[in-house]
Order: sequence, then C-alpha cells, then structure tokens
Amino acid sequence: MKTMIHNDWQAVLAPEFAQAYYAQLHQFLKQEYATQTVYPDMYHIFTAFEWTPFSQVKVVILGQDPYHNPNQGMGVSFAVRPGVRLPPSLQNIYKELQADLDIPPVDHGYLKSWADQGVLLLNSVLTVRRGQAFSHKGKGWEQLTDKAIEKLSARGKVVFILWGNAAKAKRGLIDETKNVVLTAAHPSPFSAYHGFFGSRPFSQTNTALKKFGETPIDWRLPAHVEADDPTA
Repeated sequence: MKTMIHNDWQAVLAPEFAQAYYAQLHQFLKQEYATQTVYPDMYHIFTAFEWTPFSQVKVVILGQDPYHNPNQGMGVSFAVRPGVRLPPSLQNIYKELQADLDIPPVDHGYLKSWADQGVLLLNSVLTVRRGQAFSHKGKGWEQLTDKAIEKLSARGKVVFILWGNAAKAKRGLIDETKNVVLTAAHPSPFSAYHGFFGSRPFSQTNTALKKFGETPIDWRLPAHVEADDPTA
C-alpha cells in the first residue's frame, strides 16, 4: 500500500501519515489485502483526493465506505467505473438531480466531471472487505478523513453535503460560520423516501456557492464515457 497523493493533499495530510494510528492502519491493510478481497484495489484508495486537490474543493459529498460488491468500489463516494451497473443509491441520486434541476439521468455512474469542478467525493472509511459493509470501521480511516474535513472547514467556503447518520455525525467538525452544511437522509432505497427525495441538495449547493462568490457546479454528466477510461 502506497501513501502518496500527487497534489496538495499530500502536504495537508502528511502529518497524519506520520502518526502511530496510521502505522497501525497500514499494517492492518497489508494483512487484509494479502488475505481478503478488499475494495477498492490498493492503487485507488486515495482516488477522491487525487481527483480533487485540496485548494480546488468547493463541495464535499460524504459517504460511509466504498461499495462492497465486485467491480463497484473505486475510491470515490457513490461513483462506479464506466460500464458498471448503477447501484441503487446512485440511481436515487440521479432521480433527485432530475427532480431538483431537471437534469435527466445518464446510464453510467462515472462522476469525475463533478470531481473536476471541485466536488470531493469522500468516504469516511476508505476501504472495505468484499460483501461486508463497514468492515473496516474503527481501524483508523476515520481519524484521517476527519482531519481532511477539519482542514477544509478551516479553509472555508465549502458546501458539505451529509447524507445519512454516519455522515451527519461529522457535522461537529465543520465551522458553520465559514461553510454551509446540507443534511438529508441517505439515498439508499432503505431511507431515500424518508428525507432524501425532495431535499434539493444540488440547487441548494449552487445557491450557497454563488453567495461565496464561487462558480456553481454544472451537475450535468457526459452522456457517454468510455469503459476503458484510463483515469478510472
């Protein structure tokens, strides 16, 4: 497992990589990857940070942990690689996007165009065993991602989108005098009808960005993405 992020996140998080908890996490992950099927593969653990440099983050969409089914987890929250069937949560995100901004859904789940505009697609835990949701909870990832959230909060002018209880639990890390926090139920089929649908996170995010003097996000996704996209 390689700990190197090829942009300004490396300097932001380098003090965490030197902590004792991270050394323990590293050893745990070496054992897990050697003996279990773990998602994402070890070369894509930090994809969310790679796609959206610290200085460019305008929005954070916070998830729990990677998808735990084969071919799904790719190191960014809610997205899947080109050619992979849309998970139910992402289907519901697309439904809300259409209801909110009249943007029709696409047939892929590759969200890199959002990341390129400053949307950090972050999970609170960055790895998972196959078929075992939240199986790497409490191993150290939370300390690292909490620090990332705190650093963004201190920088300010960020919209944090917290879906579900695991994400909402991070609200206390965020300075709401300098940032905007939007909360709703998780888009999972188990909870989407209990406060996710109708929450209008995309239009609310753009309203907040305009107040910050930032360019709104163009939430439209490209209609077609190649299945062998090298950046996946």
